[in-house]
Amino acid sequence: MAKEPILVLAATGGQGRAVTDALLGRGAPVRALVRDPGRPAARALADRGVEVVAGSLSDPGSLAPAMTGVAGVFAFTTPFESGVEAEVAQGRAILNAAHRERVPHLVFSSVAGADQDSGVPHFDSKARVEAELTSGDVPYTILGPTYFFDNALGEAERILGGVLELPLPSDRPLQQLARPDLGAFAAEVLLHPAAYAGQRLELAGDAPTPARMAATLSEILGREVRHEQVPLTAIGNPDMHAMWTFLNGPGYHVDIPALHGAHPEIHWTTFADWARRAFAGAR
Repeated sequence: MAKEPILVLAATGGQGRAVTDALLGRGAPVRALVRDPGRPAARALADRGVEVVAGSLSDPGSLAPAMTGVAGVFAFTTPFESGVEAEVAQGRAILNAAHRERVPHLVFSSVAGADQDSGVPHFDSKARVEAELTSGDVPYTILGPTYFFDNALGEAERILGGVLELPLPSDRPLQQLARPDLGAFAAEVLLHPAAYAGQRLELAGDAPTPARMAATLSEILGREVRHEQVPLTAIGNPDMHAMWTFLNGPGYHVDIPALHGAHPEIHWTTFADWARRAFAGAR
């Protein structure tokens, strides 16, 4: 077990929170980088024994001090605030700080399919960060999560109203992942870095079709939920249009049985498991 803390960047976000929870669950010391230590989410981390430090991905000067004396770093970048070039700049700032502080191991959360020349802007920006990471001197592991189950919660009201909207045919499997499973896997890598150094690992917990997702939601909610295929032409955001075009085409290529067989220590969440928790009490 690491005596030095493990730094989690963007620790109050979805991925950072999942990794922090998993590390704390295994008794590991955690340092969390947050924009505002005074916010309730940050104070809640401090109340759990997390060392909370101020900083952000958009403030490169805050990264190196946060990385001083750590056993490892969980890194995450995002294009959804300031665009893909800003995401690449975030990645470079993280890598520069990790190099400067001689970070022993950096786990970078990218995305499944980033190595497929997908044409998806937010996949390609992560691929650029990956390329700089693999060509540098910071020991690393790259994780590539697939579509997160809880992305469906953006349309929770429509689901409760009986419609699951997805831009996929009803019989097209969509590989997906629970955020806590990403957190558990990242914690395993951070606590046993030698076994994962230099690897790129893509992660998925289940691959339900929209038809199966709708049937599962119908059973859980006790009323019919039907899948409605959203036309690609109705997706106005160019990045999201490119992503759903990719998912309708080549899509993710995670060998789920092999992944789960190699990592039985992870409690891989099925869509049904996730949906029961997400919609508990919604009948």
